[in-house]
Amino acid sequence: MLLSTLYVSAATAQVHDHADGKGVHKEHVDSLCEDDELHVKLSEVVVTGVTGQSLLRESPLPFMVVSQKELAAASTTNIIDAIARMPGVSQLTTGGAISKPVIRGLGYNRVAVVSDGIRQEGQQWGDEHGIELDAAGVTSVEILKGPASLMYGSDALAGVVVFRSQPVLPQGTMRGNVLTEYQTNNGLLNYSIDFAGHQGSTLWDVRYSEKFAHAYKNKVDGRVPGSQFHERSLSALVGQNRQWGHSHLRLSYYHLTPSIVEGERDETTGELLHDEQVSLLSYRKAAPFQQIRHFKAAWDNAFNLGEGRLNAVVGYQQNRRQEFEEPEEAELDFRLHTVNYDVRYISPELTGRWKLSTGINGMWQQSQNLGEEALIPAYRLLDAGVFATVTRSWDRWNLSGGVRFDHRWLTADDREEQFRHFRKNMNGLSGSVGATYCLTDQMHLRLNLARGFRAPNLSELGSNGVHEGSLRYELGNQQLKPEDSWQLDAGIDYSSHIVTAQLSLFVNHISNFIFLQRMDEGERLKDERLEMNDEGFPVYQYAAGTARLWGGEATVVVHPMRRLHIENTFAYVATRLLHQPDDSRYLPTTPQPRWTATIKCDLLRQCRHLSNSYASIGLECYLRQHRIFAANDTETPTPSYTLLNAAAGTDVMHHGRRLLSVFLTANNLLDRAYQNHLSRLKYADVNPVTGRRGVSNMGRNIGIKVVVPIEF
Repeated sequence: MLLSTLYVSAATAQVHDHADGKGVHKEHVDSLCEDDELHVKLSEVVVTGVTGQSLLRESPLPFMVVSQKELAAASTTNIIDAIARMPGVSQLTTGGAISKPVIRGLGYNRVAVVSDGIRQEGQQWGDEHGIELDAAGVTSVEILKGPASLMYGSDALAGVVVFRSQPVLPQGTMRGNVLTEYQTNNGLLNYSIDFAGHQGSTLWDVRYSEKFAHAYKNKVDGRVPGSQFHERSLSALVGQNRQWGHSHLRLSYYHLTPSIVEGERDETTGELLHDEQVSLLSYRKAAPFQQIRHFKAAWDNAFNLGEGRLNAVVGYQQNRRQEFEEPEEAELDFRLHTVNYDVRYISPELTGRWKLSTGINGMWQQSQNLGEEALIPAYRLLDAGVFATVTRSWDRWNLSGGVRFDHRWLTADDREEQFRHFRKNMNGLSGSVGATYCLTDQMHLRLNLARGFRAPNLSELGSNGVHEGSLRYELGNQQLKPEDSWQLDAGIDYSSHIVTAQLSLFVNHISNFIFLQRMDEGERLKDERLEMNDEGFPVYQYAAGTARLWGGEATVVVHPMRRLHIENTFAYVATRLLHQPDDSRYLPTTPQPRWTATIKCDLLRQCRHLSNSYASIGLECYLRQHRIFAANDTETPTPSYTLLNAAAGTDVMHHGRRLLSVFLTANNLLDRAYQNHLSRLKYADVNPVTGRRGVSNMGRNIGIKVVVPIEF
């Protein structure tokens, strides 16, 4: 958690009270930034996503906020790109279009993603499935590092990423917003149009976004066939804000068409093979490709009960993923229906400064296999959880804790010879207790102990088929049990006008940790399910063991002059699978240790024609990752590499009004050829000419983004 980032985020996150629609208005945000953002106190920041409402400095778990200004200034291809540089956060990638969040070495179903007040339910269990969200519609992001199962149930074992939409505008206002962006490496074209208002008790917000990109390039692979994509998104909000509370309905439709990077090469030249009928500079899709459609409706209600509040959220989601080898007919067609529900009561401050939150939440799911091919069986799932949390503060202490019980009913269906019917009932008990102590006005201490729970998903239990995007045959394991974790977090924060610093440490012990490992030839011959593997793909099966993770993040930000900021962060995660042979002693997909350094200069704060002008230059240094899951060549070591980045931005003013904001970025300025350890393209075919395995990440990329506000 970057304290300097949090100071800025405090002013720009525009966190609002859903109960009455009041918020931190942009005019107030600008005034805070213009005066002196270092004077924004952590005690003034109200953060949602934890127990009811909480002050940021009172959270015993590491908590980060990525502000609207930071999101706007970033040049990325998807929303996870924009947060993956935060300490302790990484991403599992497949080209430029698909990224999944990883928090302290844990990803997939161990990170809960929340949007519009409900859990985002797509196909987060799969390697090549991203997050179905429009980045332009996200105003701020809250990241909780550590078990958050108390509020969200299963799948929040590693933490929670909460994406916030634009807050409610002040009553009597209407505003528009136009965003456009271009990136040089993959020719990315992006635009988004938004119109929102609040008249009387009625409010609304409508946004349309579209994004195109052709194949990206790097200096060792040239253009990478299959890395092009096309993304479209439409969202709308309509609601009422009254004395009794509010009622908001949000609707969204997201459509992503990414081609699939296969990484096959010409045996003579070593060049990547591609469909000659589709140019590498074309924005057209090329086979094979995917179609991902996600529809979501979320009805958010809040009722004021005296000084307390009752929140009730009901949501429906439909996620559909299709894979096409040829443009005419989908070979894999998977559709998932989800109904989410969340009802909770947040009490006013009770005698002795106690505060209570209690409620129930969960979901119902049903899936369908509509294509000829399938990886997991069709299933029905019902989740139900009940929880209670409590906080108390006095003098310099803040205590918080809670308990939760979950139950999951799961039924998988038959499908000819591929899948067999089975049922599972699983229980989980979660708990947490933590404290923060204000040692001085400038220093805070944190300590938290939490028990988390995660039920195995259908992929882990029932897979039996070729995972085309991963180029492997996957087998589930119905003997798997729910994962249980115990995590201890400790931290110290220090802030002054010259230096801000933070140290966060953790240790995590997970029983029944589920992982995917490659089967040897002897095991393959014994398994009758592998008769369907007629193409000879390598076979992987889910297994379980005992895992231990430890590490942390350190941040030091120095402000030697009023407008000069020097920031350094370091993040490290170490993992172990206990009681395993040497080649499988480390967890798969453990991020590389990462050090980042940035020098930022605020050039102009308030001038006649330019305002909030800045320039920055930074290094991202990824250290060598040799602690890998090497059994059966599942993973290979990743060498170290360093990237040089630069950025600049300004507001263009006219008669005291902002006409537009311009942001320039240059990522990988020296055009370094590299492979991140969490890039799935690292394991594509070997280049027969150079002997280099896989496909490298994107080379030099220069982006320009323009945001035009429209006032009514």
